[in-house]
Amino acid sequence: MPQIDQAQIEQAIATYQDENLKTDYVTANAVEAVEIQADLIRVKLDLGYPAAGIKAEIENALMERIKPLAGERSVEVVVGWEIKAQSVQKNLSNLSGVKNIIAVASGKGGVGKSTTASNLALALSAEGAQVGILDADIYGPSQAVMLGIDPDRRPEVKGGDRWIPLTAHGVQAMSMGFLVGPSTPMVWRGPMASGALQQLLDQTEWQDLDYLIVDMPPGTGDIQLTLAQKVPVTGALIVTTPQDIALIDARKGIEMFREVEIPVLGVVENMSVHVCSQCGHAEHLFGSGGGEMIAKDYDTELLGSLPLTMSIREQADGGTPTVVAEPDGKVAHIYRQVARRLAGVLAGKAKDDKGGLPNISIQDD
Repeated sequence: MPQIDQAQIEQAIATYQDENLKTDYVTANAVEAVEIQADLIRVKLDLGYPAAGIKAEIENALMERIKPLAGERSVEVVVGWEIKAQSVQKNLSNLSGVKNIIAVASGKGGVGKSTTASNLALALSAEGAQVGILDADIYGPSQAVMLGIDPDRRPEVKGGDRWIPLTAHGVQAMSMGFLVGPSTPMVWRGPMASGALQQLLDQTEWQDLDYLIVDMPPGTGDIQLTLAQKVPVTGALIVTTPQDIALIDARKGIEMFREVEIPVLGVVENMSVHVCSQCGHAEHLFGSGGGEMIAKDYDTELLGSLPLTMSIREQADGGTPTVVAEPDGKVAHIYRQVARRLAGVLAGKAKDDKGGLPNISIQDD
């Protein structure tokens, strides 16, 4: 039986690069434990981000790298994740029941921000996280429709001043649209809308969320300022299209978050290409490369590009967003990839602060 030690196992593990952490697991301090027994080598990983969609792929890849060192020992790799609460703005503390708040924003309307928010929440849930979504568009809430929630459903009230969020497709949800009729206009001035957002956040009984996705209204007005000053936000995701006009407004959104010291975690480009359903011809109706360019200009990354397809719109309008309507489809795959990449950015921040060494257990009997 060949002798094997921790350094050899770590060297084998380090040959695998995690595409979401942008590094190997040894460098990322993701190796939770290594057990070397007479007949078994067991490695346990804590990725720090949900990865149900690629869990088996990672386990198999690492086992293949360790096996040449194992001799007659069997090899077992166990991939798991524990999602940590990350730092927020100065003088703010994390919201009760919520580890991380991620604002999904855009500089202008009509770029698919709400569709991205709902699919992102569902993708994170599918990857193994506890997720909620808050519809912060007080004037034009749309998440009730997108999540297929009956317009007559109302949140349960607890203790006279706490709302229990509704649940749809396994995701906790709260929206002004749950409290008023679908045709009731919110004829409020900015401070009233900002106060409503604060109430929705503070008075909702969120249940042990790893991520709360906040679907922001377009622009850089009162609600955005309230979010930046009074809500503990972990980071922001910017949604845009490749169109020049959309990119101009997306830059304003990024600049706003930078001014209030909320990190921009990445960019999602919607409507990047249209593929004709009849002939298969691909055409960039709104231009190309805009999302990648703006991500590069602001030292962030393009997390994914979504095509312009009728099915995305139809499924959102029908209350079953793409991630749940076609979970094995190409578009759902892109959303889940975006979710892992986004969560990987946050996990990378956590690993930077994590000290210590993996737990090494060696037995030779």
